[in-house]
Amino acid sequence: MLAQDQTQKTTPSERVWLSADDCRLEDFVASMASTTRPEDYPLAQRIEKDVPVYDGRSITELSAAQRQALQAEMAEALLDGPGIIVFSGAFDAHSIAKTTDCFNDMIAEQREAGVAGGDHFAKPGANDRVWRVQQKLAERDPAAYVDYYANPALELICEAWLGPMYQVTSDLNVVNPGGQAQSAHRDYHLGFMSTEQAERFPAHVHRFASQLTLQGAVAHCDMPLESGPTLYLPYSQRYEHGFLAASKPEFQRYFTEHHVQLPLAAGDAVFFNPALFHAAGTNHSADIRRMANLLQVSSAFGRAMGILDRERMCRAIYSELCQREQGGAHATVVRAAKATAEGYGFPTNLDRDQPTAGLAPETQCELLIRAVGEQLDAVSFESQLAAQLERRQAS
Repeated sequence: MLAQDQTQKTTPSERVWLSADDCRLEDFVASMASTTRPEDYPLAQRIEKDVPVYDGRSITELSAAQRQALQAEMAEALLDGPGIIVFSGAFDAHSIAKTTDCFNDMIAEQREAGVAGGDHFAKPGANDRVWRVQQKLAERDPAAYVDYYANPALELICEAWLGPMYQVTSDLNVVNPGGQAQSAHRDYHLGFMSTEQAERFPAHVHRFASQLTLQGAVAHCDMPLESGPTLYLPYSQRYEHGFLAASKPEFQRYFTEHHVQLPLAAGDAVFFNPALFHAAGTNHSADIRRMANLLQVSSAFGRAMGILDRERMCRAIYSELCQREQGGAHATVVRAAKATAEGYGFPTNLDRDQPTAGLAPETQCELLIRAVGEQLDAVSFESQLAAQLERRQAS
């Protein structure tokens, strides 16, 4: 389905480079012209609002062949199907209760310390965010951690989408009564960039990037519709220009008018393709603190073979770059910085390096180019570089 956006393009440049100016709502709608049929997902318990719902309690009873068949069905659902699946009862009541108690303790401690967690899509303090909750749970209650993250449904879907090598991270989000809905968006990686940044990535990156990440959420309380569980637009991950289109008003309006929303029970888990258009809903309830553990699972393949001390390299060439900048060779400075410094703002420690000024923090590469442009003295540059590295370290 993704390839249909390419059919009218005739030159290599048109086929390789996507432009926000080429986003057309009619193409978006046409790419989603599908209905989820029970016969296409025979292993699902049911189809609800075009979303396959699976029994999370029976996974450990599957034979190897049944497990493989189920994973194949789920992989197709995420790639070219509705882009989203739900496990009912994936996490047992004891595990949910134990981890929820831990999470509530963490929130109380943050509030007592006056910490208002920054948020990608909301004002700091509007919701209760606990960044890096996975590490914090492991250190606070190892038994609860193992019971929770050794969940068989989690392993099943991660392997189905990413293969046997993956890395799980999670952050807690509690949307309190009155918490407002998010704008429709796509997720990490390209979804955390401005349109201008995303346009600089070739079309094949727009197509494969979502296959490097799996998004998920575990419900830690019952989430009736009034509490604002996440809104989804099934099949919207198919649209090739979607990372460039998500913020456009006409696409936002279409999402508002056509999204689906599924109530969840405590222990249910939802997983989706990060390219799926989605948004947290408004919590209209009077007393439901909508708690979800947001899972982000990354492929092991997004890493280099070798490891370099890039901070040390930046310090080593800084004086030379300043001289080149003074000589008018700014383009040389930029190219050298790209080859040397860390060019991506993640992973980072979101407790200390919070996304309060945008979706992503300044990268090491951006810091290096900025410092050279400002002609900072070496001591000031190295101080900023060290402070940035310190913020990014796990603690």
